[in-house]
Amino acid sequence: MAEKGYCVKCKKNQEMKDTQSVTLKNGRLAIKGKCPTCGTSMFKILGKK
Repeated sequence: MAEKGYCVKCKKNQEMKDTQSVTLKNGRLAIKGKCPTCGTSMFKILGKK
């Protein structure tokens, strides 16, 4: 299932493409990807480990 995030350029929720899981410095999980419509980078912070 593709993760949804908010695109600030399109101003609506979209499903991210080319998603990657990352861990922030404070230990939280996050997902980064691209907007399928405009190609802008999207970022979504998830819960703690």
